[in-house]
Amino acid sequence: MTDYALKAENITQNFGAFSALKDVSFDLKVGEVHCLAGENGCGKSTLIKVINGVNRPEPEARISFRGTEPAAHVTPADAKRNGVHVIWQDLAVFSDLTVAENITFDSYVTSPFKPMKARERKRRVREIIARLGVDLDPDALVGELSIAKRQLVAICRVLDAEARIIFMDEPTASLTRKETQSLLGIVRKLSASGISVVFVSHRLAEVLDVCERVTVLRDGALVGTYPTEGMNQKKLSMLMTGMDMNEQPRGAQAFGDTAIELRGLTRRGQYEDISFAVRSGEILGLTGLMGSGRTEIALSLFGMTRPDAGEILLGGKPIRFRSNRDAIASGIAYVSEDRLNLGLVQNQSIINNTSVTVLDALADPPFYLAPARLSRLTRDWIGRLRTKVSDPRLPVSALSGGNQQRIVLAKWLATNPKVLILDAPTVGVDVGAKAGIFEIVRDLAAQGMSIILISDEASEIHTHADRCLILRNGRIHQELNPAHVDEEKLEELINA
Repeated sequence: MTDYALKAENITQNFGAFSALKDVSFDLKVGEVHCLAGENGCGKSTLIKVINGVNRPEPEARISFRGTEPAAHVTPADAKRNGVHVIWQDLAVFSDLTVAENITFDSYVTSPFKPMKARERKRRVREIIARLGVDLDPDALVGELSIAKRQLVAICRVLDAEARIIFMDEPTASLTRKETQSLLGIVRKLSASGISVVFVSHRLAEVLDVCERVTVLRDGALVGTYPTEGMNQKKLSMLMTGMDMNEQPRGAQAFGDTAIELRGLTRRGQYEDISFAVRSGEILGLTGLMGSGRTEIALSLFGMTRPDAGEILLGGKPIRFRSNRDAIASGIAYVSEDRLNLGLVQNQSIINNTSVTVLDALADPPFYLAPARLSRLTRDWIGRLRTKVSDPRLPVSALSGGNQQRIVLAKWLATNPKVLILDAPTVGVDVGAKAGIFEIVRDLAAQGMSIILISDEASEIHTHADRCLILRNGRIHQELNPAHVDEEKLEELINA
């Protein structure tokens, strides 16, 4: 008989007339790494919240842990007592506390009047760190750590709380390839020790690498549960979206005149002697490992930092940017890789986020912003980018990741740019939304816009870039035509 860590059956979750989950069943074996897959809005987070006791499903639901009596619902206390923990994408660590204080935080919550002595706390923390075999300083402030190390702190904290089931929400979204491989190794260690891990990720290659089974949800319903052995990314994408996602490289395109050119651009400690040109209608891919200088070059092109040497030419004329305002006025737009913190103001409306870059142009008379003009602009871009929005007055945080990214694009496209810089535009975006975003990007290029696509995903560069520059240690290491190499070879060159 299979030893199950969790069985959830007949899970239905209604919010008024809307059904977020429709008779979904999900099971998890002891020590298994299991993927929960589906597009944004398919019900993954809702199912996790039901199992974690945050949401109460409809009465016919049955949930049990390691053979416990099935119950119609669980409370957060029930879930915790059964070792269920969730590491959300934002990690929820405390930046102003030390590593040791973060890891043992649960002890403060459960026994506030019996605080753990510092010596005992450090002993426990060192045992957990040694168990994972990772490099963490118990006395370091978490706010001073990299994202990868904060991820380790979050994992250590649930281990200290005696986790038996860990849900990981997009754990590799902000990690480099090397950090990702290290994290996947830790997931395997957790599995080997008998801890069950539910892995939620849009990076399908990682899913197939680390997981034993995958459960696919679509529109709140269960598509099925499948072994990952014999599964490939194309088949999994089709199960998630119901569509054939077999995209083909762009092929030969006709381009216009040079729109932007860099000559010997250098910024000490970040990039050196960078020279390239992008023509109207061309998509130029910039790729390389994290820290290779990709984003640093983009920030200088957008006027956020100043190069120490070299020059930037727009339309053949040298130009210097004192700030990003100068870059915007010159026709350059930049979509940051950090959508949540730099791309959008989450608690502001969709209207405010869409119009923020063109407020001066919309003011009529001076200093007066007519709500009708703001609304008209927003609805126009919602329609043009095919964004799913029920009410543009809602906060932008109400949208899925893919639709949020379309609002970021709308914000910058409203400035009518000649050059669009896209820095990791599909981070945290599901496979269906990725296809939609790149369809927009191709359309923009076809209309004559020059696009610089920054990505460390070989599939994106291979499929969507006309040319590719591989960066290494702040220098251009190689230029190639993605159509002349296969995707596997391109990935090998990027990660060499």
